[in-house]
Amino acid sequence: MREVNVAVIAAAIAELSMDANYNLGDDVYSAFKEALVAETSPVGKSVLAELIENAKIAREEQVPLCQDTGYAVVFVELGQDVRLVGGDLYTAINEGVRKGYGDGYLRKSIVSDPLKRVNTMDNTPAVIHLELVPGDRVKLIIAPKGGGSENMSAVKMLNPADGAKGVVDFVVEAVSKAGSNPCPPILVGVGIGGTFEKVAYLAKKALLREVGSVNADPFYSELENEILTKVNKLGIGPQGYGGRTTALAVFIETYPAHIASLPAAVNLNCHAARHKARVI
Repeated sequence: MREVNVAVIAAAIAELSMDANYNLGDDVYSAFKEALVAETSPVGKSVLAELIENAKIAREEQVPLCQDTGYAVVFVELGQDVRLVGGDLYTAINEGVRKGYGDGYLRKSIVSDPLKRVNTMDNTPAVIHLELVPGDRVKLIIAPKGGGSENMSAVKMLNPADGAKGVVDFVVEAVSKAGSNPCPPILVGVGIGGTFEKVAYLAKKALLREVGSVNADPFYSELENEILTKVNKLGIGPQGYGGRTTALAVFIETYPAHIASLPAAVNLNCHAARHKARVI
């Protein structure tokens, strides 16, 4: 049994909060550059060039990529051979968010009640997804999620007979309806299977994949490519100004489903596709 003090987790979350908001992942940055070469729309090219410059400035100046520094969504893989000491895990994570968003001068976007709308002033509480895994390590992933892209999410309880075509049509329709609202070029997270709440989690978790990665299942890899092709034929383009680069990638996560159900979910990420990880 390995002991981990939750103060270490709080400090890591604080650092990751700033890192994620300042430093765009190399995978997304490279995808921007590839899209710039492939894009045929002059306006689309101009927007992509500005996004590349924006990411460069944010990294060099250590300032946020976007004014919306997001809801702090934290994925925790907790090793079953870890004994947490020094306090409560969730309290520590929220303390890390509080410190990171304060010290990093990141916008505080969370209200304490969805209808009363009073800002908590420190971007807490975080949304925390906890998974117990083998081993004696703790893996932390923070994925700040902006409101514009999150608002374009969708869940649909399809009929099993709808099959792959039903899923493809649903995803493409969701992106089409979203238009420029999620600030394209986007990443498209797709969840298939499970239950109503599980499929939404799958779609969010799918966005943690690296741009350029290939689904381990050839069937779903082909489905990702099919959806990506159809999405980019919509012509929405960078920031909605038209072009062939509406999405940089489509990622699918699946889970077993009930014989009577085919849940599907879409979670979009804006061009500032932010997530950073650390293993303790």
